[in-house]
Amino acid sequence: MILINIKKHLDTAEGALEAHYELDITDGEFLTLFGSSGAGKTTLLRMIAGLEIPDSGVIDVDGEVWFDSARKVNLPPQRRSIGFVFQDYALFPTMSVRENLLFAAENAQQRHNVDELIELVELSQLAYRLPTTLSGGQKQRVALARALVRHPKILLLDEPLSALDPSMRSKLQDELSLIHERLGVTTLLVSHDIAETVKLSDRLASVVSGRVERLCPPMEFFSPQTLSGKLQLIGEVLKIEEDFPVSVVTLLVGSSIVRTVLSSSEASALQVGKRAIIASKAFNPIVMPLNQS
Repeated sequence: MILINIKKHLDTAEGALEAHYELDITDGEFLTLFGSSGAGKTTLLRMIAGLEIPDSGVIDVDGEVWFDSARKVNLPPQRRSIGFVFQDYALFPTMSVRENLLFAAENAQQRHNVDELIELVELSQLAYRLPTTLSGGQKQRVALARALVRHPKILLLDEPLSALDPSMRSKLQDELSLIHERLGVTTLLVSHDIAETVKLSDRLASVVSGRVERLCPPMEFFSPQTLSGKLQLIGEVLKIEEDFPVSVVTLLVGSSIVRTVLSSSEASALQVGKRAIIASKAFNPIVMPLNQS
């Protein structure tokens, strides 16, 4: 069990923010931190990793205190059992794939397991290639395998797939899900992607202005409305065109463009740039604003 109750003063683009994070995370859970840019999600990961120091509070991992301001405990990053995967890979360019993993190993057993991890992320044929010769998806696989070399208690993922194209992102989401299922490591993911969050997460923590406002299964968060339709999709409103007495609404659903005709009164509740639920009801689409509060 991971217990987090920490405070931190943040200077954001919107001004000063007094963040207060309270979380209980179950061993082996996949938890996604979801929220807008600047909400404090990455800062939380960095404080768990020991890369930033909270102003006050406690971080307790399976009974081991990593941080306690009252007792003046603050374990350095190298003494915290974490693996951290960043968006920019952070690989050593002059080391091969295998050498990048070996560099992270601390003992003979971990070095022995390097080839197994390389096989797990399907890079056996590229083990002796340099990172500069790899694609973005392959580099991210290396970064993920390297983060797992030390068998961490917590895997921290800071939007690791956001720079990839949709097809590769979907493929790596599937692989990440399989790796999590196989290894069972407690995982915290920062993501802005709804499909990714629903696909991977056991629970979602909605972070708003440095606070966890909701903690629940992702579908409970994204689809709070009760509709009689058999099919529900979530999309972003791209355009609303008035053609009285109806409106033509264009939405982005995943990587697909969807256009539908609504009455002007139905369309008036929607906003360009905001998310909406598209529901099938007796073969007629219903589109309504998505409540994310």
